Amino acid sequence: MLLTGLFSLRIVDVVDIILFAILLYEIYNLVKGTAAIRIFIGIIALYLIWKIVKAFQMQLLTEILGQFISVGVIALIVVFQPEIRQFLLMVGNTRIIKSQRKRFLFWRFKVNNPVNLNIDKIVMACQKMAETKTGALIVISQQNELAQYIATGQPVDARISEVLIETIFFKNSPLHDGAVVIIGDKIRAARCILPVSNRADIPTFYGLRHRAAVGITEKSDAIAIIVSEERGEIAYSYEGRLFEEITPSGLSNFLESRFK
Repeated sequence: MLLTGLFSLRIVDVVDIILFAILLYEIYNLVKGTAAIRIFIGIIALYLIWKIVKAFQMQLLTEILGQFISVGVIALIVVFQPEIRQFLLMVGNTRIIKSQRKRFLFWRFKVNNPVNLNIDKIVMACQKMAETKTGALIVISQQNELAQYIATGQPVDARISEVLIETIFFKNSPLHDGAVVIIGDKIRAARCILPVSNRADIPTFYGLRHRAAVGITEKSDAIAIIVSEERGEIAYSYEGRLFEEITPSGLSNFLESRFK
């Protein structure tokens, strides 16, 4: 019986499986490094459980999970609205063909190289800006490419430099408002607009810079470093949590624990 089922597998079925795998892979690439990845994994797990209980003919669980999945499609559109918008923008981009040149059958083979982050230059720049009470907001990506936030700023695409960071956040600089986004060993953009956290437990004396740092780390795997303009203190946010009054050595140790 099993052999009969295997031999009855059509070429169309194989293509169907391959295309489904590619779709899952692309969706994973889109949401990796964001809070949505946990929801995505949860949905896959729930769907597999539903298939298992359906196969074992567990009528009650099948009915409950089936109703949840059917109604959950609408909820998914709401939850994944930013990711769906980004995906549609990517599909509608006429330059998408050029970005596919390194793919075989639209499948991207890539090696995940470790992030070559120049920690010393970032820490030294933050230390000097703290001493001069120069406000700054630096976002460092881990896996998420933060494309939607980079698009809101001014492209820089330059190697990390202590002087460059200080120049960007100099009070008379046209780029000092907003955040600097760092990916790998490069400053990708400056003056980027970040989502602001609405959490009530953030102290009221903190301004938009701190709330934006928490906001971006709630929605992605990024690390946000803040230099306070009023107090000249260094802080950082990670996974939606804010760590205050950080020394330069403490910041260096934390970054090394994430990137070395």
